Amino acid sequence: MASGDELLKVATHLGSANDLATAQTILTAGSGKTVTIISMSLCETAGADETFDVYIDTASGAHAYLYLEQSLPSKSTFVHNDKIILEAADHLDVHCATGGGDIDIIISYLEQEL
Repeated sequence: MASGDELLKVATHLGSANDLATAQTILTAGSGKTVTIISMSLCETAGADETFDVYIDTASGAHAYLYLEQSLPSKSTFVHNDKIILEAADHLDVHCATGGGDIDIIISYLEQEL
């Protein structure tokens, strides 16, 4: 990519038993890039109620929570469709607070080269 280039992309995480019991990085803004998250969906696939956290882990190491202990009922989908900006070295993490974590995640985003 050259400076000023923009690409629409998708990131996916296919959940499996307990894989989100510890926080997982789902998307990272690379060096010299800005990422604009357009939408994010989380779908519980195992038939159990879940509680999840979504946060940005900034380059400085701080956690900025978007959702904290957000409820996700059995076999349901949660959709976030407000824009979120990640700057270089920021990453989006998801953690399943209930320890289950059979949650599929799909993120649509725009990646911009600075």
